[in-house]
Amino acid sequence: MSEIVLKGLVLRSADYKESSKMLTVLTDALGKISVSARGATRLKSRISAACQPLVFSEMTLSETKERYYLKEASTLETFSGLTADLKNYALGCYFLELLDASCPETVEEPEALTLGLNALWLLSEGKKEPQLVKSAFELRLMTLLGYQPETEQCAACGKAKPDVPALDLRGGALYCRDCALKALAERPMTLDEPSLLAIRHIVSAPRKSVFSFRISDSGLRRLSDVAEGYVKEQLERSFRTLDYYKSL
Repeated sequence: MSEIVLKGLVLRSADYKESSKMLTVLTDALGKISVSARGATRLKSRISAACQPLVFSEMTLSETKERYYLKEASTLETFSGLTADLKNYALGCYFLELLDASCPETVEEPEALTLGLNALWLLSEGKKEPQLVKSAFELRLMTLLGYQPETEQCAACGKAKPDVPALDLRGGALYCRDCALKALAERPMTLDEPSLLAIRHIVSAPRKSVFSFRISDSGLRRLSDVAEGYVKEQLERSFRTLDYYKSL
């Protein structure tokens, strides 16, 4: 039996057997893994606080026959500000579901973890407009995982400033509106200049600057629709937590 100390964000937690939980954890050293937390539901359990979704902890794991067991945990961040606002809490849960759906098992994704932690912190602390945080998180995560949209020029005519820009959500390419009508069978999502500039910033900015941009209210609405649609098309699925967030 070997032991490893790492940091991880709990994405999912489910009751397992009589007093245990099975956790899905996005870690800094092993990527996304499943962790058995024995006795986590017991009243005096020392690990129970670290076994909840939206909790980031330093964990000591033991490994036996390619299975991980939680031995000790020290909570580092609980994003307590999210519990004060149901809509922000629901949005935080969507971030977790998206990370869980997009990050493969046991593939190291340290930048995805950092992105998720930064997005949750901004949301918890009220540092940025939630819709801006959501859009930037969605598009940057897709970029990190190999689904970066190509937005530098029209894919058909090569213009850097396309006339009425539009993004093909399925193919991930930028077009002028007229070029899109000729080249695509399905109608792309129309952008405006603020939303196009925001997308270019999100996918290419240094890690510390991903969320550092300003955009008009109308541009943010357009950006939000495009980012959300892009995620759904690229991953070919919907998200229960997103549906709940939008219903609030």
